[in-house]
Amino acid sequence: MVSKQAFTSIRLGPLTLKNRFIKAATFEGVMPRGQVSDALIDFHTEVARGGAAMTTVAYCAVSPGGRVHRDTIVLDAERARDIRRLTDSVHAAGAMVCAQIGHAGLVANTLSNRTPTLAPSTRLSAPAMGLVKAATPEQLDAVVDDFGNAATAAVEAGFDAIEIHMGHGYLLSSFFSPNLNKRSDRYGGTTARRAELARRVAERVRLNVGDSVAVTAKFNMDDGVRRGFWLTDSLPTAQLLEADGYLHALQLTGGSSLLNPMYYFRGNVPLDEFIASQPRPVGLGLRIVGRRMFRTYPFEEAFFLPLARQFREALSMPLMLLGGINRLDTVESALAEGFNYVAMARALLRDPFLISSFRDETANKGRCIHCQKCMPTVYSGTKCVVRETTSMHL
Repeated sequence: MVSKQAFTSIRLGPLTLKNRFIKAATFEGVMPRGQVSDALIDFHTEVARGGAAMTTVAYCAVSPGGRVHRDTIVLDAERARDIRRLTDSVHAAGAMVCAQIGHAGLVANTLSNRTPTLAPSTRLSAPAMGLVKAATPEQLDAVVDDFGNAATAAVEAGFDAIEIHMGHGYLLSSFFSPNLNKRSDRYGGTTARRAELARRVAERVRLNVGDSVAVTAKFNMDDGVRRGFWLTDSLPTAQLLEADGYLHALQLTGGSSLLNPMYYFRGNVPLDEFIASQPRPVGLGLRIVGRRMFRTYPFEEAFFLPLARQFREALSMPLMLLGGINRLDTVESALAEGFNYVAMARALLRDPFLISSFRDETANKGRCIHCQKCMPTVYSGTKCVVRETTSMHL
């Protein structure tokens, strides 16, 4: 029986979503030199046709230095004109579309970008392949301006919502972390001061866009790292963001692309596939250190739910539950507990039409087997390898 709540409409800021399902940001890997490709448009249009209320384009950098690598979109006024093809296509397919905007910080590949990146405190970064220097206050002022400008460009591009990336060890997330942020100025020390940059960004984004679009944030509950950002910091930080009033919702996540990526993937570690996807020197390095870099966490349905419950109890603002959601009964239970939306990623890589199958009562769970072999495909076009193999033989 179809959920009484899952397919009812709901408000998200100025938006009315047709149901409670949001396609979470999944880096698509089809933005050569940051260009808007037909493959990128097709990726999101298929999700829209499949029944989700909204799909999220990931990842849109706010500046050249904020890219993950050179094949990342920089969301500026020039690129906004190209992205309009994507947003128009998604709208025509019956869904809304969100732009995830952020600065990669310590996760940025500076060799690929050919430009330096920023960190809260000076430290070595494996993704950056070297030492990243602590950002100056003037550089952080520029970051706030960059987020504001990217938000303005998102509106011009036709996006319905903006998701500010405050998770996974990216720049704003790294400022939250006592492990990464050793500053003693207005941006470091106490929990509130470590939240200052993210709060300024949320304020600037909202001021730039007003009530024209929904403004949300992807927010780390737990870095999954020793002495990292955890509930004792993340709960009061979320309360500060709620009190500021600039965000319409939080999407709750965890883990660190810098130090512990499997914490937000869960399941098997596709190390052989990662090695095969990399240039030979990098692949050799992964053979040596890969087992230490990629920790193993057994997959569990709705694996972030125990942490997310702490936030549902502490906050009154709308929340999106993320993390291993594959079953309709999981969705029903989450909504009954007071979560407002569910965000799905891997399940929709395996079957972009899963939401329609839920609605039509032809399925009550997805077909993702949590092998995580989709992870290394970000370098060639993100996809489910099981789905691809099956399609090849049809």
